[in-house]
Amino acid sequence: MCLAIPGKIEDITSFDGDPLNRKGKVNFGGIRKEVNLAYVPQARLGDYVIVHVGFAISMVQQEEAAKVFEYLKEMGELDEIHGRIS
Repeated sequence: MCLAIPGKIEDITSFDGDPLNRKGKVNFGGIRKEVNLAYVPQARLGDYVIVHVGFAISMVQQEEAAKVFEYLKEMGELDEIHGRIS
């Protein structure tokens, strides 16, 4: 099963003027990965986004992101997800 995970944008790392090349570092509960931000041009530093296969596909409120991580923790899925992300 594929799962989209919320993360916090901590850095905008690449933007050469082409909106398709907009990338950033996103923190997934301690694991930072580079993510393509082309689908969420309105996203800024500190915003939370939903990420699926390396692409931020939508924005989400911080409270909703926290709920998702809490649910995953309760289900014992966080370790498995961290293994997939890292």
